[in-house]
Amino acid sequence: MSSGAAELLPSGGGALEFLDLGGDVVARSPLQLFWRRFRQDRVALVSLAFIVFLIAIAIAAPLVVSLLGLPGPYVQNLNLTDSFGSPLGPSAAHPFGVDSLGEDVLSRVIYGTRISLEVGVIGTGISTVIGVVVGMFAGFYRGWVDTLLSRFMDIVLSIPILLLGIGIGAACGVRGCVKGIVQPGLGSIIFIICIATWPYIGRIVRGLVLSMREREFVEASRALGATNLRIMFREILPNLAAPIIVYSSLLIPTNILLEAALSFLGVGIRPPTASWGDMIAQAAPIFNTAWWFMVFPGLALLLTVLAFNLLGDGLQHALNPRQAR
Repeated sequence: MSSGAAELLPSGGGALEFLDLGGDVVARSPLQLFWRRFRQDRVALVSLAFIVFLIAIAIAAPLVVSLLGLPGPYVQNLNLTDSFGSPLGPSAAHPFGVDSLGEDVLSRVIYGTRISLEVGVIGTGISTVIGVVVGMFAGFYRGWVDTLLSRFMDIVLSIPILLLGIGIGAACGVRGCVKGIVQPGLGSIIFIICIATWPYIGRIVRGLVLSMREREFVEASRALGATNLRIMFREILPNLAAPIIVYSSLLIPTNILLEAALSFLGVGIRPPTASWGDMIAQAAPIFNTAWWFMVFPGLALLLTVLAFNLLGDGLQHALNPRQAR
């Protein structure tokens, strides 16, 4: 071996990478390899930093609004409208202007971050768990179990998600659904996401399990007397962590846009709760005279969705050894 540093990567993208430093061979773990690839993607790092910033803003929304000297998101002040009832534009006291009720737009955008992240993270997390479980059972047992579950996933995927959301949102918008378990607003949005988006993860997991169940480590576990549940959730599932993380991160912005669309149509988050989609809907009739009321919530929605998409793309490159750069 040469005395200089040399990296040795097994052909076909192995799980380990070796570094030769003056004769000493150091193995890098998969986590170290992931971080090494991920930090080379500057766009993904900036997206991650922006998402962390959004999470901090959402958690500390009351403190942020107080530090900025802004009124609360539900404080109405009709003195901030002109003689024709039109809202006033951006100013030093209200950087993003106010809406037609005199509510501070920046304050409502900050509180709207909470709704978008809750819908994206919680809804995606629950639907991912459902999809992983169904996909693993379908791919592992095959036969009639696979046929039954796969056809059920096809049926769910064939339902237009927006029309389904409008129907459920309208039905649950007053007194809730499922004997009060699904509450109007945030609860109904998460319920829509859970029942409509889990097949996307389920089909991906099913395909991966179909090939992985024939691997040698599965046969070895079965020879040692491991039960099917142990093989699925202790042997196969850890090997699916990378694709599950990638596809879940790409599903989050889709669910955020779904919430915004349903709120825009009036069957999602209801006033006075701050929601970017509802703010855009209220701003549409007065866009010509109050452009700020639509532009700032729209920019917040655009940047959030873009950040999650770019982060998901970066995770896909970092977690896939064959795409290492």
